[in-house]
Amino acid sequence: MDSPCNSLPPLLASIHSPQDVKALRADQLPQLAEEVRATLIETLSHTGGHLAPNLGVVELSIALHRVFNTPQDKILFDVSHQSYVHKLLTGRAERFHTIRQAGGLSGFTKRCESEHDAYGAGHAGTALSAGLGMAAARDLAGEDYHVVSVVGDGSFGCGTTLEGINNLSTTTRRFILILNDNEWSIDKNVGALSRYFSHLQQTDTYEWLRGRAKTIIEKLAGTSAQKQVTRLVHAAHGFITPLSFFQELGLTYYGPIDGHDEQKLEKILRIVARQDTPVILHVITEKGHGYEPALNNPSKFHGIGRYNVEDGSTAKGTTITYSEAFGATLTRMAEEDPAITAITAAMPGGTGLSPFRERFPKRFFDTGIAEEHAAIFACGLASQGLKPYLAVYSTFMQRCVDMIEHDAALQKLPVRFCMDRAGLSPDDGPTHHGLFDIAMLRSIPDLVFMQPADEAELAAMLATMNGINDRPSAIRYPRGSAEGVPMPAAAAPLPVGKAEIRRSGSGICLLALGNMNSVAAQVADLLQRQGVSCTHVNARFICPLDEDCIMQAAASHRLLVTLEDHVVSGGFGSAVLELLNTRRCATPLLRIGWPDSFIEHGSQQYLREKYGLTPQAIAEDILNHPQITS
Repeated sequence: MDSPCNSLPPLLASIHSPQDVKALRADQLPQLAEEVRATLIETLSHTGGHLAPNLGVVELSIALHRVFNTPQDKILFDVSHQSYVHKLLTGRAERFHTIRQAGGLSGFTKRCESEHDAYGAGHAGTALSAGLGMAAARDLAGEDYHVVSVVGDGSFGCGTTLEGINNLSTTTRRFILILNDNEWSIDKNVGALSRYFSHLQQTDTYEWLRGRAKTIIEKLAGTSAQKQVTRLVHAAHGFITPLSFFQELGLTYYGPIDGHDEQKLEKILRIVARQDTPVILHVITEKGHGYEPALNNPSKFHGIGRYNVEDGSTAKGTTITYSEAFGATLTRMAEEDPAITAITAAMPGGTGLSPFRERFPKRFFDTGIAEEHAAIFACGLASQGLKPYLAVYSTFMQRCVDMIEHDAALQKLPVRFCMDRAGLSPDDGPTHHGLFDIAMLRSIPDLVFMQPADEAELAAMLATMNGINDRPSAIRYPRGSAEGVPMPAAAAPLPVGKAEIRRSGSGICLLALGNMNSVAAQVADLLQRQGVSCTHVNARFICPLDEDCIMQAAASHRLLVTLEDHVVSGGFGSAVLELLNTRRCATPLLRIGWPDSFIEHGSQQYLREKYGLTPQAIAEDILNHPQITS
């Protein structure tokens, strides 16, 4: 396991459970916060991870574990990429150096990892609804534990969060919703809710009025009289701040308060814990707090690989990434075609669309963490003759399946769905692998669905999509560096549904999809050394399949082999198998891909070796196939 030294600073080393956090004196807590930040900065410089979000919730996490009692009380973190501090305080500090490493701690909460992880997550918009379900279960069982959902302001624009808020006050009387407001999700937050929260950050008049009125009334007539005039105070606040939004939803609002003042946080958390009403606590934090490089560039340090602790610098790859190739190509195409628009859901940087945003700000749309809205919004653009390209990570595009089918395909609207991080997303694990998109989308009628073998073919496929104006199209491409192939100045579109024969042979035909073409080339070389001749086909298209090419290969080879960076079940190989079955073709097919299970986190090389997806392992599987050995 590739990891840094696991030595811990003294105070943090003494923390083996939340009870140890509670046992600390108040004057020790600043030192604990400092040690936690130092551990985060040093450890993640070796392992990579979500540094900036965790630096922002150090004091909040300490205060939560000082006030509440996990695992009896339930603390849920939305997305949970900001749960590293929680892990350090709940008995996992000694293993923290293994985070995101094979066999080590996950970069997200996992119920099977610790009893203190109340809910597993990895996508935005889950903490409120899941927490509300827990609160309802608690109420039905007549129990009294606390449920606390920590939700970032970026996630407040997520549809599931808004749906949960709508049901909160009618579902339970006791619930604590913490709004962790740092103005960022991955990139700078956008939309009306973001502006609303920014306004609240600048408003302290109502909070002063409420606190002052409460103190005066209690002094004059006691707490009972104070309760009688609560309604008057709430009525007054509508004239001073826009907090009526939360009041109308049945929530009692507290804040905004400084999220880096542990003592104030602890004090207010003890107050809200006594409330017999749903509460929202608005906490202002600073993403990257305590580490200048992350503070100055929170987007870069949201999720980062290895870096230099001194200045935060990272090694620059020598090869363009698929995301960069996508963004550069689309920006270049938009110069020639004014109908092209680009859409993303809170990740312009991650999807490579930052250059497009800078060049064409009026044709770029960031919907925030609202993938479903983004997909239907794209359909609306397409209905009016524009050419929308929606770029979202594969794991998050899952949320748009209904929209791709019901809104785009059914109406034959030419939306271009661009799935970044398709295939393995190694260190982030099962919540972020893009291993299911083919199975989810290939049954949708009329969808054109493809995957490029390299960055030059990515450019060609984007040009192909631009010419498809009577139905939706989709493209999937992997995370990380591309193949190092020169990018064309202006790519020509490909014939839809036509594969490419890269190597001619006999005996075995390798049908490779996308980034598995480089693996297939190595497999063919290995087999050639064993005296086995191979044909290598770059499939290019998932839908429609190049049926003529596949059937000709089946008729002239002893064995067909499909290779894909996707689960075998329901994937590209399954599509080929269905074709062979429909044509009553008896040529055997060996499908190579990821097993039908959730793949854990670990390095690309480690996972490929473990699951037999290296060229050597694939060549051995082929050589051991009965059709070859007989």
